[in-house]
Amino acid sequence: MDKFVIICDDIRSLHNVGSIFRTSDAVGVDKIYLCGITGQPGRLKVDEKLSKVALGAEKIVPWEYCRQTWRLVEELKSQGFKIVSLELTPESINYTKFKPKFPLALIVGNEVTGVKKYLLSRSDKCIEIPMRGQKESLNVSVAFGIAASWIGESK
Repeated sequence: MDKFVIICDDIRSLHNVGSIFRTSDAVGVDKIYLCGITGQPGRLKVDEKLSKVALGAEKIVPWEYCRQTWRLVEELKSQGFKIVSLELTPESINYTKFKPKFPLALIVGNEVTGVKKYLLSRSDKCIEIPMRGQKESLNVSVAFGIAASWIGESK
């Protein structure tokens, strides 16, 4: 089973969520889990902003809302999923050195605070995108696109 799912935990920007949907369609993501405060398609004010960027991908890529991310992670682990967080930590490895094993769930976190520590502790691996400039991080949807493209190529 080569399932590849995404866990969006507390993504604030609906534009980022829309971009994640569109990129997920492009790289072959099987399902997106929208967790915590992450906006969901199907709500009038949400749809205006989300669908502006997703361009219909929110109607193509399967998705599900889960209020408590840690419960979802535990459920996926019980189903044999490897849990990978996209976050800069002392243990993170360069995403290009990461060898994906499926089924795999990739966690992306909040634009300001990143992936929560209690989710990092439940992760099998943490991957990072090297930053060569002065900024410490990329926009969450851009970082997701880079990592998901790499992982999707291995599927």
